[in-house]
Amino acid sequence: MVPEGTVLVTGGTGGLGGLVARHLVEVCGVRRLVLAGRRGADAPGVEALCDDLRGLGAEVSVVACDMSDRSAVAGVVEGVGSGLVGVVHAAGAGDNGLVGSMDGARLDRVLGAKADGAWYLHELTRECELAFFVLFSSAGGSVLAAGQANYAAANVFLDALAVQRRAEGLPATSLAYGLWDVATGLTEAIDDDARLMAARGLPALAPADALRLFDAGLRSGLPALVPLNVDVPTLKAKPGALHPLLRDMVLTEAGPVVRSRTKSADPAALVARLAALGAEGRDRALLDLVRGHAAAVLGHSDAAAVPAERGFLDSGFDSLTALELRNRLGEVTGCRLAPTLIFDYPSAAELAAHLSRTLFGEDVPADDLSAATADELFDILDGEV
Repeated sequence: MVPEGTVLVTGGTGGLGGLVARHLVEVCGVRRLVLAGRRGADAPGVEALCDDLRGLGAEVSVVACDMSDRSAVAGVVEGVGSGLVGVVHAAGAGDNGLVGSMDGARLDRVLGAKADGAWYLHELTRECELAFFVLFSSAGGSVLAAGQANYAAANVFLDALAVQRRAEGLPATSLAYGLWDVATGLTEAIDDDARLMAARGLPALAPADALRLFDAGLRSGLPALVPLNVDVPTLKAKPGALHPLLRDMVLTEAGPVVRSRTKSADPAALVARLAALGAEGRDRALLDLVRGHAAAVLGHSDAAAVPAERGFLDSGFDSLTALELRNRLGEVTGCRLAPTLIFDYPSAAELAAHLSRTLFGEDVPADDLSAATADELFDILDGEV
């Protein structure tokens, strides 16, 4: 039960913020809410949300606020006044990209709403008698992010801020959530994301489960937690390297689960067969090899799910799956491949061309080969995926 007073929910007009607002009223007993969002009362669905909350007996106010603007945040906090008893910072913004692609504008867009906003709330509520100060972080700062340099950094900042606040004797709980099964806001691509994460042993959280973990996080007394749905049987059955933070979850009697293959890779035999195909056949075979392994890593049954020219990041790769693909290709080809492989060669076509150059150099004489022998090689390649 929350003490009588007002709770401020930033990002409260969005999908997750709206779910949290309902939970605060229905389960936690909150009777006064201020929902802050960039668009305020103009946000889609906010009128219906407020009607629902008022129907549950709550007083609700909606305010427009740019969380990256300290004066705007100060205005909201001052508007609530001494009655503020809780803060839930669920505001955020996305602008995915690698570290090398970041500039000031892209960093400001993501860190402003999430990290700067959290810091302003921390400063502006220090003298308030808060029952809780909850930060919606993301597991993207620990095990999920790839191509999300700014977003990962913003979330790690929230986790660190919660630890700092607790050290100062202030309430703070940072919840580094995994994916929610909600198709709103930053999770609009939920179908593709949910399928990929489930294939990796990290299925999306049902909203009811995520909100129960919200309550558990508040009760825990810990400053930073990772409410993440982990499918241990899938992790155990999944070939490839596991993220270090997940390895201890899949220990067996023989020790940690490691990659296994149904048949041993024979790089020398593969290279010999490729060389016999000639330049055109070799390039086609290597492209099929790359696409097949990439599809398997992403949980697809068909290499067609990874088009030759589409970027790996656009296909759903992250840092963990990038490492797995690099390990697979290194094993079957015998090549020493860089950890940054898919970033250096960001599509299947570019990566296959790189493998061809690595294995055979720029100019390799073409050898005649019957169609039957070529087909046999493609069958072998298929069997290795």
